[in-house]
Amino acid sequence: MKPPISRRRFLGEASCASIGCISTLSSLLNLKLANQAAAEGLSSGPGGTDCKTLVCVLLAGGHDSYNFLVPNDSRYATYATSRGGVGGGGMALSQASLLPLTQAEGGDGQGYGLHPSCRELAEMFNGTGAFSSYGRRLAFVANIGTLIHPLTKAQYNAGSVPFPKALFSHIDQINQWQTSQPEGPSQLSGWGGRMADLIHSTYNSQATSMSISLAGNNIFQIGRATSQFAITKSGALLPTAGSAVAGYKNTAVDGLLASMYNNMVQDAFAVHVKESRDAQQAFKAVYDAVDVSVVPTSVQNALNNSTGNFGKELWAAAKTIKAREALGLRRNTIFIQRGGWDHHSELLNTQSGMLDEVSTAIANYQLALEYLGVANDVISYTASDFGRTLRSNGRGTDHAWGGNQMVWGGPVDGGKVFGTFPDLTLNSSDDLGNGGRMLPTTSTDKYFEEMASWFGVSSGNMSAVLPNIANFSSAPDIGFIA
Repeated sequence: MKPPISRRRFLGEASCASIGCISTLSSLLNLKLANQAAAEGLSSGPGGTDCKTLVCVLLAGGHDSYNFLVPNDSRYATYATSRGGVGGGGMALSQASLLPLTQAEGGDGQGYGLHPSCRELAEMFNGTGAFSSYGRRLAFVANIGTLIHPLTKAQYNAGSVPFPKALFSHIDQINQWQTSQPEGPSQLSGWGGRMADLIHSTYNSQATSMSISLAGNNIFQIGRATSQFAITKSGALLPTAGSAVAGYKNTAVDGLLASMYNNMVQDAFAVHVKESRDAQQAFKAVYDAVDVSVVPTSVQNALNNSTGNFGKELWAAAKTIKAREALGLRRNTIFIQRGGWDHHSELLNTQSGMLDEVSTAIANYQLALEYLGVANDVISYTASDFGRTLRSNGRGTDHAWGGNQMVWGGPVDGGKVFGTFPDLTLNSSDDLGNGGRMLPTTSTDKYFEEMASWFGVSSGNMSAVLPNIANFSSAPDIGFIA
């Protein structure tokens, strides 16, 4: 048996590895997945057998979504003018480069094109190419942003109606997208966590957290009684076997667990760490047992061989969704983050490469769900801090407000643009100024309400999840779920 590692050796000889271990332990302390549910392979939670998963993909940094979804009809000239033209420092994409989107009946009836790097997403929207067998799987919701009440430009300028705190601030707007409390949270919780507080016991085994994160700690999945369970692209938050760092980490953890503590708090800490590590090992056993042989090698390779982690994390999400019944989960959320969208400079070149990665990864993730037989009970959606200004600041764009988001999956009424696309004329009634900051025409609350209702939150409990939803009772439903 290995002797317990000393504090001096832990902090001295293995300093770099120790830091990693401490980070791992810190994350583990926030996990509430008990190992028994995974070990027993529970087939379903209380009250039924249906399963639903909601996946949030946070495009952190403020995605310039008016170069993502672009007017491709008579409005294109206004778009190009407001973006400073094509070339010569302008941010507009050439009309000839846009990938045409063909809207299904029931969309907003206007013409749009997609960024030229998004061929796979265009196929998801149009129901063509790899998606010809599945139909239209993707829709857009135009000009979404955080709001407390419906708001006009005149009301904003007069300050007569409350609007979100710290507009145009990255951290504040990211938090507001996750908490759905743009006036400032009364408690540090997210709307996904509040959903879990309400419905977890109805749908799930009590032992298993329904909040699974591939991006570490986040506010979205935290509730009063809910913490997220953090996993990695490999499926569990455990040291990698065979590495020198893993040896230090395992030795350090074993030493902590083997120590005989006199202090009750320290003793409880050691027990909690052991339970958390056991939970991760139990999760990984279920995760590794998922049969992915039905997924073509080309799809798996597109995700696993991606340059960054985004594709790998989407593959981990797909496997986790397939494993949810074995984990006793009939309802669960998954949180993924792809950062790097704060394009104050080199917008055109950098965004092009990033969208190529995102388009390939999202399409193959959706194909994986189709092959795994779970696509019809999964909704995935994007969120971002805010949109960006139409006018360039030189070679990029600045922080703004409303932006376009996409939502996809089997339950989605795909091939349509929902909401109200804004007038992109500078200084229009939709533009707050400063180079084209779009006033949102759809609130995040309405976006979230539709997904929460599909997920199982009753209308009577909706205000507990979305405290400001009553302020938008007169706003029409978006309608993106079939």
